[in-house]
Amino acid sequence: MTGNWLIELTGIVLTALLAFTVGMFYGGLRRKVIARAQNRVGPPVYQNFLDLLKLQGKTTNVTHGLMTHLAPVWVLVAAITALLFIPVLHGGLWFPNFTFKGDLIFLLYLMVMGSLGMALGVGETGNPNGAIGVSRGLSLITGYEIPFVLSLVAIMIQFHTTSLTDLMHYQQATGHWIARENPFAFLAALFSVLGMFHYSPFDIIGAPAELASGPMSEFGGKYLGSLMTGGSIFAFVKLVLITDLFLGGAGHPDAYTGAAGVLLGLVELVIKTFLLYMIPVSIGIVMPRFRTEQAVRFFWRWPLLFGALGIIWAVFWK
Repeated sequence: MTGNWLIELTGIVLTALLAFTVGMFYGGLRRKVIARAQNRVGPPVYQNFLDLLKLQGKTTNVTHGLMTHLAPVWVLVAAITALLFIPVLHGGLWFPNFTFKGDLIFLLYLMVMGSLGMALGVGETGNPNGAIGVSRGLSLITGYEIPFVLSLVAIMIQFHTTSLTDLMHYQQATGHWIARENPFAFLAALFSVLGMFHYSPFDIIGAPAELASGPMSEFGGKYLGSLMTGGSIFAFVKLVLITDLFLGGAGHPDAYTGAAGVLLGLVELVIKTFLLYMIPVSIGIVMPRFRTEQAVRFFWRWPLLFGALGIIWAVFWK
């Protein structure tokens, strides 16, 4: 029993390290891909790690109050907490995390905690660019959260469960991804993820040419490093959540056993999350930035329609 407890604890620690490493690497890869699309060489894919080390070595003498200090910690804690309630691999003792019945509803709340903490911290700085960025961000949340919630409600109705683990088990047992069982819910969630990543055309929060990076303008040094770390982990959380919900997750309690099985499961996870990640990256390369009202209007059209169709599909699905 003690050995199982130690394995689970080790898996939790490794989950955070895995999320940080993959999220940072994907962020560096995005910078490289965008540079190559613009006919530039671009920074190396490991540049984000170097930037983080540099930021951790800097100090700041500027303070605006307690919430400004807490905001980066809030974002980082919210990201790690959300991660620990999402199974990274299905089955076995490795990477199951603290999943429970009803965890999908719980995750809906956790996914917005980081943004709210950031909003409180930026609000205390009094920076007008930060305030405008926060206002845009909260408006954007009202846009993409509605179709995302509809997509989750659709699969809850269709499969009669609010457990992420149960949904993964169904996909593993039947061999059918939920993206196939309810394509409308999958499309609604996929469009919503475009807004969650805040990449172009939805990079209205920290638009450098308009807001001087918006909410990030008052944070530097270790504060900015903590925000960078939390953002990288949140990116991994979003990708794994969509993978678990609609693409069967990664790993299998029968096929993936032992160290070799864990490694194969992680390879499967990286492949699926990488392909998902390249969707918002590729769209961001070719599309210019939306205005705030355009972004919200976008999510309240096709994504909202797909979410509603997903619920109708779930109600009449046999």
